[in-house]
Amino acid sequence: MNTRALTLSGGAPASLALPALALALFCVVVLSLGSGAVSLSPTAVLGALFGADAGSEAELVVRTLRLPRVLLGVIAGAGLGIAGAAMQGLMRNPLADPGLVGVSSGAALAAACVVVLGERAMSAGGWLASSALPLAAFAGAALTTAVVYAASRRNGRSSVTLMLLSGIAINALAMSGIGLLMFMGSDAQVRQFTFWTLGSLAGATWPGVVAATLAVALALCALLRRAGPLDALALGESQAAHLGVATARLNRSCVLLIALSVGATTALTGTLGFIGLIAPHLARRLVGPAHARLLPASALTGAALVVLADSAARTWVAPAELPIGVLTALFGAPFFIALLRRRAAHEST
Repeated sequence: MNTRALTLSGGAPASLALPALALALFCVVVLSLGSGAVSLSPTAVLGALFGADAGSEAELVVRTLRLPRVLLGVIAGAGLGIAGAAMQGLMRNPLADPGLVGVSSGAALAAACVVVLGERAMSAGGWLASSALPLAAFAGAALTTAVVYAASRRNGRSSVTLMLLSGIAINALAMSGIGLLMFMGSDAQVRQFTFWTLGSLAGATWPGVVAATLAVALALCALLRRAGPLDALALGESQAAHLGVATARLNRSCVLLIALSVGATTALTGTLGFIGLIAPHLARRLVGPAHARLLPASALTGAALVVLADSAARTWVAPAELPIGVLTALFGAPFFIALLRRRAAHEST
C-alpha cells in the first residue's frame, strides 16, 4: 500500500496557513533588520535590501551587519523546528524536543571536545579546520538521538517517562563534560563554551549561513519524502509495517536527518532550548498533524521564533545583549510545564 496516501490533508484554512506563516516570517525578518542601536523603518530596510538606497548607511547596517545574523536565526529556527517535528513523529511523543532530551547538549559537547582536544587541527586551517566543528556537532547529535530513541522504547512504544529521564541524564552528562573542558581550556575557549551553553547569533558569518542552509534544506527535503511513512508510524510500528513501511530503515534515516539539522545549527548558534518543542505544537494547531504540511510549517514557525528572540535579546537591555538561550528557556519552560499538565489531565480521564 502506498503510505503517501495516508498523509492527512488539511482543509482550506490549513492550505492558507503556510503562505500566511511565510508572510509573517518575512515581516518578522524586516522588523528585526530594522531594530538595534541604529533603528530603521521598514521602508528603509526594504530599500537597503533591494538596492534602492545603494551606498547609504542603512544598506551598510542591514546588509553587512544584520542580514547574516538574521538569516542564521531563520536557518537555526527552521532546523530546530523540523528536527522537533520529526522527533515527535518518530517517537510518537508530543513532548520530544532536541534540546529537552539532550540532543543539542550532545552536539555542543562534541563541538567543545574539538575546540579543546583538537586545537592543533583547528589551527591548521583549510578544510579540516572549517568542517571539524559541524562534523563533531553532527556526530554528537546523531549519537545522542540514537541513545535517547533506544532508551525511551518500551514494548515497541516510546515512553514519556523514559524519554524525559534519559534526556535529564544526557543533559547532566553533557554539562559535566563541558564543565570539565572549561576547566581544561584557555580563557578564549571558556568564552566559546559560554556561547554554546547560552546560545547566540553574534558569530554569524556568510560561509556559516550558507553551510547551515544547505544542511537544513537537505534535512527538510529528505524528511518531506518520508512524510507518508511518518504519518503511518503514528498508528504504531507494527501497523505501519503491515502498510509497507520499512520501519527500521525509517528510524535510522530520521535519526541521521534530525542529527544533521540539529548539529548544523548547534555548531553555529549554540544551544537554543525549547524551539523544537514549541514550533511543532504551534504549527500543528495551524496545519494539522500531516507531516507534509507540518514539517514546513514547523520550519517557518521556528524561524520566526528565533528571529523574534534575537531581536528581543539585542534590544531589551541595549547596549548589552542577552543570550538567546536565556529567552527561549524563559518562555519555553512554562510552555513545557503546561503541556505536561495537559497530558497528565488527559491520561487521568
